[in-house]
Amino acid sequence: MIDPLERWREFGEKPDFAGLLTFAGVPYTEDPEELAGADVAIVGAPTDDLVSDRPGARFGPRAIRAAGCPPGPHLEAGVHAFAALRVVDFGDAPVLPADPAASHAAIERTVAQVLEAGAIPIVLGGDHGIAEPDIRACATHLSGPLGLVHIDTHTDTGERVFGVEVSHGTPMRRLVDQGHVDPGRYVQVGLRGYWPGEEEFAWQAEHGIQSIFMHEVRELGIEEVVERAAGAVGEGPAYLSVDIDVLDPAFAPGTGTPEPGGMSSAELLLACRRLAQRLDLLGAEVVEVIPTAVGSADVTALTADRIVREIVTGIALRRG
Repeated sequence: MIDPLERWREFGEKPDFAGLLTFAGVPYTEDPEELAGADVAIVGAPTDDLVSDRPGARFGPRAIRAAGCPPGPHLEAGVHAFAALRVVDFGDAPVLPADPAASHAAIERTVAQVLEAGAIPIVLGGDHGIAEPDIRACATHLSGPLGLVHIDTHTDTGERVFGVEVSHGTPMRRLVDQGHVDPGRYVQVGLRGYWPGEEEFAWQAEHGIQSIFMHEVRELGIEEVVERAAGAVGEGPAYLSVDIDVLDPAFAPGTGTPEPGGMSSAELLLACRRLAQRLDLLGAEVVEVIPTAVGSADVTALTADRIVREIVTGIALRRG
């Protein structure tokens, strides 16, 4: 007779609806000492206090974990990343509702613990304001600025949004101003819609930030866009920030600021895998998921789960 517990423990054959809810069923720990030897650590950042439109991204990390399935070999890439790498779920940063400063400090400390253990943090948001503590932790660990590929409908380089300086629409400008992101190694992919305006783009041009708009993605094709983005960042440590709203709402309806005319899921997944393979990633994040259903029925959370898997696969491919 088959021993189900043996199958769970030895072979990882646990159904995704059973057991502790962790990303892809990987081992869970909240002990920094147990991060030793990990290659990748999943971190949740369940906060959405800085949104300017629809709230709900605080439920994103839980929904992304719930939308997953047991890991296996990537049929296109030909690698089983979760067997090649040691991946752990480091739980959620201890955020504090209605206190974004305290939440960001907690997120930064949690990401720093992963980096100190020698692992790559992949952060599940949360609104895009978490990019500031995520990337600041990486730059502090590096003691210097990072390159950045930022896949998004919006630039998030506003000086203020509705008069507020700390917002999900301002983190990239703040990170450049603080010296944590090298603007000469910063490229945005997927821009479209009706924000931002002349002032933000003038500031970006002054700092040498490169932008690839959605019409260019359509004209060039996603593989050429990846080549240009990776070339713009070049050698050296980098960060990958993915806002789920870069997707057309047909593929990701559960987000705070949807904008029609975006990428397909196939384009974004390929881009994430190729970029993770090409870049020297110090960290990554996927943000702005607002769940609307449970488990894999939530198409937005399901796509976010696959984005993370593609990033992990790219890291495995890079390491051979």
